[in-house]
Amino acid sequence: MGDFLTVFAVAMLLVTFAFSIGAIYKAIDIMAKGLPVGIVGRFFLYNLPYSVAYTIPISALFSTLLLFGRLSSDSELNALRSGGLSLWQIASPIILFSVLLSLACLYNNCVVYPQSTYANRRLVHEMGVDDPIKLLEEGRFIREFPGYMIYVGKKNRNRVRDLVVYEVDRKSGKVTATVRADSGVMSADKENALLKIDLSDVRMEIPDPAHPEDSSKTRYVNARQYPVRLNLNELTRKTNVFKKRKHMTLPELAWRIRNPEKEFGWMAPTERRVEVSRDLVELNERVCLALAPLMFVLIAVPLGITSHRKESSAGMLLSLGVMFVYYLFIIVADTLDKHPQAYPWLIPWIPILAGQAGGLWLLRRAN
Repeated sequence: MGDFLTVFAVAMLLVTFAFSIGAIYKAIDIMAKGLPVGIVGRFFLYNLPYSVAYTIPISALFSTLLLFGRLSSDSELNALRSGGLSLWQIASPIILFSVLLSLACLYNNCVVYPQSTYANRRLVHEMGVDDPIKLLEEGRFIREFPGYMIYVGKKNRNRVRDLVVYEVDRKSGKVTATVRADSGVMSADKENALLKIDLSDVRMEIPDPAHPEDSSKTRYVNARQYPVRLNLNELTRKTNVFKKRKHMTLPELAWRIRNPEKEFGWMAPTERRVEVSRDLVELNERVCLALAPLMFVLIAVPLGITSHRKESSAGMLLSLGVMFVYYLFIIVADTLDKHPQAYPWLIPWIPILAGQAGGLWLLRRAN
């Protein structure tokens, strides 16, 4: 067990460093702007829980493959079996450790890393808006600008497509107008603290203030051009930063899923189902990612034994193959998260359940 913990610790350090390279570059960029070292350190630390969510399963897989591959190639495994120990007894400490890792990952994925990434987002917000064009990210609703909710379908630098702008009453929170545009061009006017979006091929939907629910009384206006001006000063004065889906803890995601009318009541039913589907995918991916250490260990023990290779390269190649298959399902789920009819939230469970069942079967066969 001591050898396993040593290899696991070294793998954690190396893999976590590799995952943190992007954060290191960003921290250096922040430091170059003359900000205090304390802020740079906080920025880097806030990124660690997110990296750890991925590095723990990978490290557990690699260290288990490496350890049992070495035991098999050095005939130490045969010696332990000759002493009356079964493969289950030999592997049980590592399997138990993987269960503890999964529990730690579950708490990290559902509570710690959402809170730390949100704290990091608030930290970046407090440092000021350096490039306001980057605030408009494609594929999500942006609510940071007071009085507006903006959805960007596609974005290529400063050009956007399939953009929807909801103008919202600041007191009541009701949508007063909906602007849909095929395309648009963004530009930042830092002197006047404005983010300019010049929309093309626009269709406006203006509900009747007296009867906002009556679609028959909604006015429709078409326009070739329509300007949207977003005040950056109001953005920087905001104390609360809107939470993205990845910033929400498990209870917050569960509440949104159970109460779509309260959270997405202003959306059309079809759009509401899409948002619930994306929440379900996010929730299930986090739980499945937390169960990955146990699944990886169950697969890695028999695979390490059958590799019969002492070199670490064999364990590394097997690790990459198993990880590729697992994360391929995660990518597929993310790709289909806007298609609730495909039940994308069930896709992350396929490699977890299949991997655990296959690992138990291989262990039983190897024993």
